[in-house]
Amino acid sequence: MALLRSQSSLLWFLVVAAHVTEAAERPMKRMTLTEDESVWESKGDTFSFRSRKTSRVEAAAGSEPGDVAAAFRVPTLGGEFIYQPGVLKGPLVIHAFTNKSGFLECIWSSESSLSSLVQDLPDSTQVLFLSLDDSAISDVLWMRDQVQRTAMHSKKEVLSRLHFSPVPVFALGNWIPRVLYSWSCMGVNCGLSQAVFTSQGWKMPVIIKRLDARYDWLMGRWAQTSYRLVDAGDGCDASLSVAAAVAWVSAGSCSFFTKVQSMAKSNASGVLVYALPGNPLQDMNCVGDECYSPLSIPASMVHLEPSVAQALRFGQLVNVSFQVTPSPNFFIGIDQQGALAEMGWFLYPTFSFINWQAQWFDFNMDLWTKLKSPASVVSVFDKVQMQGDKGAVATVDLPLGLLDFNTLELDASLSCPGRRDSSCAQWDHTVQLFVCCNPLSLYCNMELGRWITAFRRGIGHWLTDVSPLIPLLDSNKCTFTMKTVPWAMPWIVSLNLRFSLGNQTGDGAEKLHPFRVTSLYSGGTFDKNYNKNYQPVKFLLPASTKKVELYAVITGHGSDENGCGEFCVTSHHFLINSVYNNTRIFDSAGTALGCTMRVKEGAVPNEHGTWLYGRGGWCDGLQINPWRIDITKQLDMSRVESNTVVYFGLFDGHDPNPSQQPGYIIMSSFLVFYK
Repeated sequence: MALLRSQSSLLWFLVVAAHVTEAAERPMKRMTLTEDESVWESKGDTFSFRSRKTSRVEAAAGSEPGDVAAAFRVPTLGGEFIYQPGVLKGPLVIHAFTNKSGFLECIWSSESSLSSLVQDLPDSTQVLFLSLDDSAISDVLWMRDQVQRTAMHSKKEVLSRLHFSPVPVFALGNWIPRVLYSWSCMGVNCGLSQAVFTSQGWKMPVIIKRLDARYDWLMGRWAQTSYRLVDAGDGCDASLSVAAAVAWVSAGSCSFFTKVQSMAKSNASGVLVYALPGNPLQDMNCVGDECYSPLSIPASMVHLEPSVAQALRFGQLVNVSFQVTPSPNFFIGIDQQGALAEMGWFLYPTFSFINWQAQWFDFNMDLWTKLKSPASVVSVFDKVQMQGDKGAVATVDLPLGLLDFNTLELDASLSCPGRRDSSCAQWDHTVQLFVCCNPLSLYCNMELGRWITAFRRGIGHWLTDVSPLIPLLDSNKCTFTMKTVPWAMPWIVSLNLRFSLGNQTGDGAEKLHPFRVTSLYSGGTFDKNYNKNYQPVKFLLPASTKKVELYAVITGHGSDENGCGEFCVTSHHFLINSVYNNTRIFDSAGTALGCTMRVKEGAVPNEHGTWLYGRGGWCDGLQINPWRIDITKQLDMSRVESNTVVYFGLFDGHDPNPSQQPGYIIMSSFLVFYK
């Protein structure tokens, strides 16, 4: 747990301010870090610097993701916050604020963002808020006030888990500044995005912070060039004067979409929306049906700069260019096991991204708890590189008496060549695990498991129950092949098979074992001929059968004019004996936050790209859970008459019929027989 000792906040502020001011007035010197470090020491109601030898634990601690975080202590507005490895039971998120970032200004000014922090921060998680600037005291007072104001309207208690330190990062005297400054950070939440204005007669350029429009709304990006800036009023109507220039428009009077659309129709090169005096920067985004109208020019929001406005009013030529100045990382984490962790990529300014990473910390802790349960474990891959046509291949010996087990779980992880997310592969690709235990068997090279890679994040770790497919392991020596598309960047894979004896049918009930599987249907191109490929399959029940399951792994990919099969709602039907329709519907496909809802199941959060959107049966950075239906009561169990099954897939209740670039379905499906 974190320890807080109450102190007199006013005295802290005076002492802290005195030390910070004194340090700021000294000449700059080159500084070398040694084992003698300055730390904050509490005596009575004041805090002061003292020098101490770094403890053996802290000196040995590293500063890479996965390294153990050393103990530290910092004063906060509510007392002293003390972090001790192994004492704090939940994760800790550390956020360093700077008012030089338009992104961070918005994340702290947005009501929806603050509400997300107050309402949705997992109960296990604590957050330490810091400031990178000389204005640390006023910064954290403002941040605390923002949270307290929002929490007044919430029934959830969260304030006791939020800690605000008035000590600027550069004066902490512990390892936190080293990590914040050394970890590379990629994405819209990193660095200082700025607009640079120049005009004849100005001695210096005017540089102000900016906030770009939503990445997933406007795909246009500012070029590395200088643009002419033209005043276009409120930008709600087209203006011929902005052609080939950046339009300077005021906030208000119409939506952001209307402004950008009007300027795009006027052939503007981009749009700069300035906030009205006293208002914060806002998250520029489309709303509802607006999002289906593509716009190709970039847009950003800035504060009203008087010198720019005056120059434009007097008819002076003003040019604008755009830059991103590197900055420290603004967010780092420590998981329940005390390991340093990256927080990923924030697609837009909201504290929801902190919540999602914290949810994943909880998931990962629960996963490690599950992995401590008794099982016979077979290691297939141990940090093996997967790349190219071959992928990762291993032949292993399986435990004797496989029929004694009725549970098989795949403990799989996908990490990156380096320890940081910056070394991870781009894009999301399907990963499949194939098994062959007997080259002459019908089961050879059947799919045993499927996952989707995360987009530039290397923390994926999943446990997938594939127990019905135990019969595919029809020998004590099997070859496993794990692969993705051959052109993908390399992944480092680990895979353990976990065999155990579980009671699948309830306490006290008979334990059934899968003893045979029959392969059914695979997928294909999702076009007008898709369902013509599938014919009814007749089957008799093997002797001793007591239960039959339908088992399918189905995912939709590609994108036609309807977004099929990745972002459209498709339904997949297995009709038994012409009566029983077993249906799997991907109803979250195309939703804005569909995959954020699955972070608690292991979906890797805060990836690059649009990982948040719901997909056709899958999410970036997640295993594909098999769809299992007990169809025993739908069958003639007499073993005299045959049963039938037929599959078909639909879009919007009809056969797919795209006019261009049809998507495709990847599917493996089986009948599983138990005795």
